[in-house]
Amino acid sequence: MSEQSAHDKYEFKKKLESLRDKKGRGTELISLYIPPDKQISDVTSQLREEHSQASNIKSKVTKTNVQGAIDSLLSRLRYGEVPENGIVYFTGAVDVGADKTNMETTIIVPPQPITIYKYHCDSAFYLQPLEEMLKDAKTYGLLVLDRREATVGMLVGKHIDSYRHLTSTVPGKQRKGGQSAHRFQQLRLIAIHDFYKRIGDAASEVFLTVNHKDFEGVLIGGPSPTKEEFESGEFLHHEIQRKVLGLFDVAYTDESGLSELVNAAGDRLADLDLMVEKNLMQAFFKELVSDSGKVAYGEEAVRQNLLIGAVETLLISEDLRSEKFKIRCVSCGDETEIIKDMGPRAESLQLGNCTKCGSPLEVTEKVDVVDELSALSDQMGSQVSFISTDFEEGAQLMNAFGGIVAILRYNTGI
Repeated sequence: MSEQSAHDKYEFKKKLESLRDKKGRGTELISLYIPPDKQISDVTSQLREEHSQASNIKSKVTKTNVQGAIDSLLSRLRYGEVPENGIVYFTGAVDVGADKTNMETTIIVPPQPITIYKYHCDSAFYLQPLEEMLKDAKTYGLLVLDRREATVGMLVGKHIDSYRHLTSTVPGKQRKGGQSAHRFQQLRLIAIHDFYKRIGDAASEVFLTVNHKDFEGVLIGGPSPTKEEFESGEFLHHEIQRKVLGLFDVAYTDESGLSELVNAAGDRLADLDLMVEKNLMQAFFKELVSDSGKVAYGEEAVRQNLLIGAVETLLISEDLRSEKFKIRCVSCGDETEIIKDMGPRAESLQLGNCTKCGSPLEVTEKVDVVDELSALSDQMGSQVSFISTDFEEGAQLMNAFGGIVAILRYNTGI
């Protein structure tokens, strides 16, 4: 099975987002998951049975829509073959507003093999098995601690989550009056041991809930000698203790320390998509701060640099949803182009009237900006990387730079 390209992953995610927003009236939307080892004849037999049972639906509109969706599936399966990863069909009467529906069909060949056969009829499409494929399976336990506090978290793919935060009752090094130095030190060591045990119990409880197939191991961070004391004391459950991958120096032991730990363990996590994306963003920021002129940001500047072959690496936010529209006046023929954010919070496209003659405007062409720039990058031999917003630098790409930046081969002055 060939590895999915960055652009294929982006398109897969975009399709799921579109399907997630589609709704039907009643149970009119059909999701059909066919694994690679399923016989098409068995699938068509069930669909014919479902078609027959749909005749019992009381609502005439719902019955017509469900049977129409099944007829559409049967016609598509008549000459179809199941790809090596299986195939998924989504079809049905989608509510498009103004008391209207539109029969739509989306076909997805998933990036990973489908393991279930499922026919699902509901008011929304069933997407959970495909959404699971968006998640990076690799999972790491994170633990940062000193003698005052500790935080337990998880790195799942590109996302860091904090689960537990603990504080200690360990007394400071200054003993209270009336206590001997020896007795005070003994009490302090007991308190430290008890706190380490609490940390170990809390961390083990969190890490043991992880699917062990995906659990790569545990990273421990903190100042010396705390983390070494904790690790050598074997306070973690024995199954977790043997999965400790390394100890790393970090300054913070609250929630922010989890991100610091991931950064400190960069060499150990070098193969993770998260670290690859972090390194790319850091390379962009390094050139930006140095004022070398070897960066571009914003759709127009990046496009111009792509056209002259100056882009080494194009960085696009995974959350970017942008389309370019060519608009023409129906009367005087005046043409223009606009680029519109088509994200989930975007307003609908308002064409208005021609500024020259006041006549209505019409869309003559619509192009996905990401598809266009990706194709242009391929033509010019530029690398394309899609960057998640699940970490700080990735969020900056989307929020501060509009989701499109480039690292250039040389200073173009554009």
